[in-house]
Amino acid sequence: MKILFIINPKSGKGADPQAVLNAVKLNFPQADWALTQAPGHATELAAKAVSRQYDAVAAIGGDGTINETARALVHTQTALAVVPNGSGNGLAREMGMPLNIEEALLRLQTAHTVRCDAGFANKELFLNLAGVGIEAQIAYDFMQYGKTGKRGMWPYFKLGAKDALTYRPQPLELELDGKTTTISPLSVAFANGTQYGSNFKIAPQASLTDGWLECVVIKNASKLKLLAALPSFFTNSPSHLGVTQTTRVKKAVLLKKGEIIYHLDGEPKTTQDRLEIEIAPGALNLWLPAAH
Repeated sequence: MKILFIINPKSGKGADPQAVLNAVKLNFPQADWALTQAPGHATELAAKAVSRQYDAVAAIGGDGTINETARALVHTQTALAVVPNGSGNGLAREMGMPLNIEEALLRLQTAHTVRCDAGFANKELFLNLAGVGIEAQIAYDFMQYGKTGKRGMWPYFKLGAKDALTYRPQPLELELDGKTTTISPLSVAFANGTQYGSNFKIAPQASLTDGWLECVVIKNASKLKLLAALPSFFTNSPSHLGVTQTTRVKKAVLLKKGEIIYHLDGEPKTTQDRLEIEIAPGALNLWLPAAH
């Protein structure tokens, strides 16, 4: 079996790239490997693996590295494997992967292939979550902070707390499978998986394999009510004490005049006036650990 490991040496947990590589060589001595050198490099490496008919490409890094790798694997026979080494590790948690690199590599040795769904926002891939509103603003601020500060969950929560106090929801039109409403939400998430990471579950009923997205609107509730609901996001509660409203959709269109800040698997993006969201059922071969 031909496997390529793509390792992001700058991923969020700061693990020694040489130690990661040694663990790969120990568990998969016949596998090939490569270190990413710049944004977008993982996509290039994965595309070459597809052209050379590799059976699988394993991404070692955070959700951003995993997303970059998967872009080249959608609608191909080459499978995506995930070894978490990021900050939140939302997709890896969704897949049931151990967060310890050595344990994750061990579990990959008995993994099986499942066809999973892929989301697209303006034709760009997301595997786990896309969204607009406060979550996209936090992602943008986290990206800016990461240019000069250390990434990790504590800075993420600090930035999130700041934005929670200062963010002002904006009106937008949301069309879900042809039905349009005007709302001013705190956030709108389009969930293929259940959580952002660190077990913060925005859509507990979501599934990577059901052919649907969960559109979760976080209402512009009072800060006191949002604070009271916060613990419920770490459970399987679908309503989060009434501060969220969830709709299963195949396609969504978001309209707002001017700039729209959004995120794909935590990576901030911008567009103008219109954001189109859709699901591609069974578009990606995904390696899941045997116990999943």
